[in-house]
Amino acid sequence: MEITLRKATREDCDRILELVRELAVFVKAENEVTVSREHFVESGFGPRPVWWAFVAEVEGVVQGFALYYIRFSTWKGQRLYLEDLLVTEELRGKGLGKRLFEAVLEEAKHLKLNGVQWQVLDWNEPAINFYKKYPSAFERDYLNCSISLL
Repeated sequence: MEITLRKATREDCDRILELVRELAVFVKAENEVTVSREHFVESGFGPRPVWWAFVAEVEGVVQGFALYYIRFSTWKGQRLYLEDLLVTEELRGKGLGKRLFEAVLEEAKHLKLNGVQWQVLDWNEPAINFYKKYPSAFERDYLNCSISLL
């Protein structure tokens, strides 16, 4: 199996959105994906991009992605935030997730950021076990909060 890892392009957006929907189904939140294709593309490839991604291709088809952005912590400074990491269900356990995650870590180092942050659902044991292979700190003291404006 030949795996190609590369930075995402505008042409990858439709496939990434398909995978985002696959992730939403997995976490039982399929109705929560409300971003439009136009907004997604503009946010990643417009004049002021706010997200970037790596994609993993197998035989020319994107089968996984890691989407990230830069956030600022008043305590830590600039950090890379991994918004989503997904490998299609049929290809999990084949090394795509490892390659994507390590590309994100290398990107943070390349950008001279002081760390990487992400979230994992407390019931997602496979993902938790994946991240435990790295020197990850799991924080349990904070609750996620949000307000939807649209």
